[in-house]
Amino acid sequence: MKRALGIALALAVLGSGAASQQPSPGPGGPPGAPRPEDPLARFLFPPELVMQQQRAIGLKPEQRTTITRVIQEFQTKVLDLQWQMQDETQRLTELLDKPTVDQTAALAQIDKLLAVERDVKRAHIGLLIQIKNNLTADQQARLRQVSSP
Repeated sequence: MKRALGIALALAVLGSGAASQQPSPGPGGPPGAPRPEDPLARFLFPPELVMQQQRAIGLKPEQRTTITRVIQEFQTKVLDLQWQMQDETQRLTELLDKPTVDQTAALAQIDKLLAVERDVKRAHIGLLIQIKNNLTADQQARLRQVSSP
């Protein structure tokens, strides 16, 4: 059973080209930053970068309030999606943990799991877009300066 769960989780991660961007609302900080190899990183700004540089970019209190609100909404939505993903992963694990796997059922289940994963990624990109849209062009330029190597 543990092996099947490992396979299911590996499939979920492998199917996720942007899994490295998946948010971590826990003690690791605010939703995750894109990794350097992320092709979208130069266009969007992770919440922690905005928070770290808020004084340097002249973030206004209204902007901070709005960004905080959209982060909280995102975290609530993603928490629900994480529950769904866990449920779909368990269902897939049950299908895979048989001597003979019903391929049709397993592939249908992986489609369900990937659909939830897609929703997580979409929510994450939506969050990053909302953050960017709340920053002025000058603030965005300053963030690009501090985040470029």
